[in-house]
Order: sequence, then C-alpha cells, then structure tokens
Amino acid sequence: QVQLVESGGGLVQAGGSLKLSCTTSGSTFSGYAVGWFRQAPGTEREFVAAISRSGGTIYYADSVKGRFTISRVNAKNTVYLQMNSLKPEDTAVYYCAASATLPIGNMRDDDEYQYWGQGTQVIVSS
Repeated sequence: QVQLVESGGGLVQAGGSLKLSCTTSGSTFSGYAVGWFRQAPGTEREFVAAISRSGGTIYYADSVKGRFTISRVNAKNTVYLQMNSLKPEDTAVYYCAASATLPIGNMRDDDEYQYWGQGTQVIVSS
C-alpha cells in the first residue's frame, strides 16, 4: 500500500512562489509515476503536471507551463512541484497521485492513478 502525503501549501500573494512536496512511506517511490492535480471549489479536478518513474518524461498543463516545475528525488521518496509566478486562478487544493502501472502517455489522466494524497490547500491572493 502506498501512502502519499502532500505538504507546502499555504497563502501567497499573486506573483509569489510555493514549493509543494509529495512524499511516501512504505514503498519505493522510484517505481511509480507521479502526477499533480488540483481542484478548485465548484470545478472538476484538473491535471497540473506529471513525471515518469525515471524523471525522463514530464508533462505540464498549458495553464502552468513555464511557471511550474515538477521534479523528483527518488532517494528521498519525494516529488516536488515548484510553483512560480502564481496567479489567483491557481487557487485550489493540490493533490499528488501515483501509479506503478500507467503508460507514460496516460500520465495526464487522473483515472489512471491508484494512489492519492489528502491534498494541500494553495490560496493565491490578488
């Protein structure tokens, strides 16, 4: 069983930065592709970024491309989401998710992930 824990959320002014972390215990993270998703009130969950097991393949949503960076340190069982130039529309609960089996081409699809964290709130004030 993989347990994911997100941290690093908070309140920040527009233009600021936050760095989210997703860690796991009880399993070797290097065997899992990891995605970040977000959900704002009244909206559906949406894809943000994803990274393959090796870190060699990365995808971003168009809305965050150039502002967010996903990375992983498998030795620390941690995946990061560096968020720069934050906008009020980035306000949401951010979730990390992991899968040991999904094809690289499906990393944007939340249905493909088996394990989810509890989420961390990000609020960007204008």
